[in-house]
Amino acid sequence: MTAELIDGKAFAEAVRHRVRDRVAALHAQTGQAPGLAVVLVGHDAASEVYVRSKGKQAVQAGMKSFTHCLPVDTPEDELLGLIRRLNDDPLVHGILVQLPLPAHLDARQVINTISPAKDVDGFHTSNVGMVGTGQDAIVPCTPLGCMMMLRHYHDDFRGKTALVIGHSNIVGKPMARLLLNADCTVMVAHKSSTNIPELARLADILVVAAGVPGLVKADWIKPGATVIDVGINRIPAPELGEGKHRLVGDVDFESARQVAGAITPVPGGVGPMTIACLLANTLSAFCHLHDLSVDPLLLDEQDPT
Repeated sequence: MTAELIDGKAFAEAVRHRVRDRVAALHAQTGQAPGLAVVLVGHDAASEVYVRSKGKQAVQAGMKSFTHCLPVDTPEDELLGLIRRLNDDPLVHGILVQLPLPAHLDARQVINTISPAKDVDGFHTSNVGMVGTGQDAIVPCTPLGCMMMLRHYHDDFRGKTALVIGHSNIVGKPMARLLLNADCTVMVAHKSSTNIPELARLADILVVAAGVPGLVKADWIKPGATVIDVGINRIPAPELGEGKHRLVGDVDFESARQVAGAITPVPGGVGPMTIACLLANTLSAFCHLHDLSVDPLLLDEQDPT
């Protein structure tokens, strides 16, 4: 058996298409468009590329894009002051501070200064708590994208067993909460777990976000399981030439695809969904702030296709 490839690019395009259509309709109705503000502190090359992509895709979706690039030594009170001004700016409906931040800045303080209504990353403690208790809230982008793709393969999560490998605040913990909210039986493993392969073999749904290249082997996977590989790891690729690198996931893809029922590739799987879901969250924030109806797709992780 060879697993079906889960095409994250196609899923992301479906989300972006729905967002573009809804933004156009809202602009015709209200004369306004959602505004996304992205704040970057420092000059990390990967973050700069990511921020440019976010701004470009926001504009392509018909949104307004505001980018604030600050020096690496920006004092914390200056950064917090900018966030408070963005909180009060009626043209801004979504605020994202690119992580990681320089060491002298308290990421928790920064995130919790963002208005929960404009926290399109879904990291504010208010949104985290509401997601954890099954209430309507802004969901972190990567777990939201994972749930959208999983809905395509599982109409009903009840009776399914899921394992999330990794317990970060960005992916692992919110992913587990979303699966619990969908009535999955959920297990969470992490670097201190001693029996991960045994747990993985029980899982109908396996979400891997450990940051360890090729961690999950084929013999860890239950035959026919749906495997979502969140890992993006840059490793040396001497076969491509001296000094070359390639991207791989946390799953040993070539062997795993012979066992799984469906699997995301890396690249081209979860990655494209993250920015698409950022746009969806910005649109949802705009609708909530203007007391407008929200596309159900953007509220309950429905299949976008």
